[in-house]
Amino acid sequence: MSTEPEAAAEETADAVGPGPRAPGTTDGPDAAHDGSAAAAHDGAETTTARDGAETAARSGAPSGPTGGTTPAPGDSAAEAGDGAGAEEAGTGEATTDGTDTGTGAPDGDAAAAGEKSEAEAELAAQRVERERIERRKAERQGPVDAGAKLSGTAADLLAAVRAVESGEKPAAPVFGAPETARRPAPEPARQPRPAASAEPVAAPGGPAPETVQAVRRVLAEGGAPEALAPQTAALLGEGAEGALRTDPWQLLRVTGVRPEQADGFARALLGAECGPDDERRGRAVTVWLLEQAALAGHTALELPRLTETLARRGVPDPDAAVQSTLAEGEALAFQDALEEPGGRADSASSRSTQDTGEEGAGDGEERPVRVLVGLERYALAEESLADGLARLVNSAPKQDGSAADWEQAAAAAQGSAAELIRAVAGHGLVLHTGGEASLAEPAALLRTAHALGLRAWAAAHGPLGRDRFAALLDAFSEPAEPASAEPARTGPAAVTLAGLLSGAEGPGRDAEGTLDLDLLVVLDAPQLDVESAALLAESLPDGARLVLAGDPAVLWSAGPGRVFADLLAARVCPQVASRRPDPGPLGELVSGIGIGELGQVEAPGKEVVIVPVREAGEAVHRTVQLVADSVPRAIGVPAEDTQVITPGHGGAAGTRALNAALKERLNPGPGRFGGFDPGDRVAYSPAPGRTLPGRVTKAEADGLHLACAGETVVVPRDRVEQSVRHGWALTAHQAVGGRWPAVVVVLPGDAAQSLSRPWVYTAFGRAARHLSVVHGVEQALHRAVAEVPAKPRTTRLPVLLAPQVPRDA
Repeated sequence: MSTEPEAAAEETADAVGPGPRAPGTTDGPDAAHDGSAAAAHDGAETTTARDGAETAARSGAPSGPTGGTTPAPGDSAAEAGDGAGAEEAGTGEATTDGTDTGTGAPDGDAAAAGEKSEAEAELAAQRVERERIERRKAERQGPVDAGAKLSGTAADLLAAVRAVESGEKPAAPVFGAPETARRPAPEPARQPRPAASAEPVAAPGGPAPETVQAVRRVLAEGGAPEALAPQTAALLGEGAEGALRTDPWQLLRVTGVRPEQADGFARALLGAECGPDDERRGRAVTVWLLEQAALAGHTALELPRLTETLARRGVPDPDAAVQSTLAEGEALAFQDALEEPGGRADSASSRSTQDTGEEGAGDGEERPVRVLVGLERYALAEESLADGLARLVNSAPKQDGSAADWEQAAAAAQGSAAELIRAVAGHGLVLHTGGEASLAEPAALLRTAHALGLRAWAAAHGPLGRDRFAALLDAFSEPAEPASAEPARTGPAAVTLAGLLSGAEGPGRDAEGTLDLDLLVVLDAPQLDVESAALLAESLPDGARLVLAGDPAVLWSAGPGRVFADLLAARVCPQVASRRPDPGPLGELVSGIGIGELGQVEAPGKEVVIVPVREAGEAVHRTVQLVADSVPRAIGVPAEDTQVITPGHGGAAGTRALNAALKERLNPGPGRFGGFDPGDRVAYSPAPGRTLPGRVTKAEADGLHLACAGETVVVPRDRVEQSVRHGWALTAHQAVGGRWPAVVVVLPGDAAQSLSRPWVYTAFGRAARHLSVVHGVEQALHRAVAEVPAKPRTTRLPVLLAPQVPRDA
């Protein structure tokens, strides 16, 4: 089975998946718009030997025509589409919308006097910013001599980065001119500004037709699909034709293009001038690997891991490729202190040297550090997030209601709900952990805040979570309002996080551009990636309270980072663990999985049913039978309230096969509009990592009309193939945040290596009344629960927070 677990494309980092496809060719929404931009971070990490295609990449020769789908002779079965993918810097080679950073490389001839003066001016401006940061960090410890134990290439790289940051000419010859130094993360803006958008916004009108036509000619000349022309022109701008002729590896920035395909394009355009040691190729492959790492959840990669993977990708001098990438401003380098035994990481070296001023001060001890390289967008987002969270932790929350009022409300609450209310009363940032039953505690908190006169809101990951929490709020009994409380302001309400940040839902923004609220509870907090979390932290006004609530055992965010897990590990704010267990046999089963135990539970009401199968075809047959007949008849849950969850999209029992079989049984039709008919159950992905369940209502000339969470959505014809798929069957990442009366989890035999404890916990936990497990993996399910935890991600948030926030005991 080609499981493609939770990947944004049809490849994964660590599980089986199809091999490369030509750029521009997709399998509809399954290729790059499956609603999850995560790169299969829940599988076991594997490394396999490269084959003929990798050899071809190392030689700089294409592995086949760029526009074709047939691999060149010598490609192994793995690269052809039926083998295991190799680890690429801890990532798969998955692709998704919006992965391009939008930053181009500056002109390589930066030694001219004009460019040098611009760089000096930029450095001067940044020195002013550094002075501001130093004033803000006045109480921190002095900097340490970080990096003293490094030698060889790593030491040379750090020396070059430090020279750039100090305005000196670096000694390394690869740096032709001073690099644009890393800019410190800005403080949250306080000037009026328009509401931020949580989704990528396309440029008005798109590229000019003549630009697209010029790019189309270059692509045809290089053997690449002409269908890539609009995307390439939009990405590279008006000079796209010249950029491609000057540097054909710029094609690697286009979503879906792989290094071997960019090599083939470059060979066709450059001829004998094309070689594996070309500096342009080294930079392009370096940026591509960092983008793949982001898809797998990393915000940066350790330097040795990056250079090792570059070597496997046929880059003869990986160290020079990294230095060239840094010199051109396409990536940033950092040095972070490693945590010493019995203590936390040294705070003074947690950021790049420009943030801490001059080096060499401190106690003179040599401290171990790690050198990381990352894309600017994620590095600055993570730093901005650390600054925003530190602002919340270090500032006193707004005094709405007296201490006696808060204590009276806490005394009236029960158990850990009282702990949560007391923690929120005196702190700007609080973490709350628990399962489905624990949602009653944030609901009690919001009711209390409303009674005290606070403008209180809750934000969920998606519309299913929003509607479920809104129903809980409505059912929650209103507590008695304290006598001294102010008249109630806006009552508590539930929104989606994307709607809150974009301004489509929630309180909107005040005159200063911050969210017009006093308390925000973010549900499904493990789904926060660094970019959305940074935007959220920047959007909160001074004195606001933020509660991040969620179940730490579920799958992590689709985007890069592990914000909730990092904050729990950093221990910089109060943490309240709910003591409300999820009820019944399902609650008992899922709770056991969370601690690594898959035991048998008593299910007198058929709450849990195991359906053994021998092969994938039987799994599909039994799934359709369960959804259409058995569950409605025996459990009383109709087919439209039953959700199927499977590890991946491809294969004989993936989402495509299951959706096809379920459509034939539940809503047969010709599929006249891109394979869809009125009444089809669908999953709509407006942006990577977001999935809106819905149903097709009609298809007209303007596009496909969907009913999603009570709202009408019209998907234009040219977007249907990329953003809409049938939704009777989903992956676990698509199902995060949702909960259905009945769930059928399909585990065919060839899905075994894609399973992990977080995947099983998430999939099984989506069931509210009934869970059927179509079981064909034998003992692999027990092994996954007991032995396969969440795959690690490389992030910097804990060390960025360390110098700004004292750690709780």
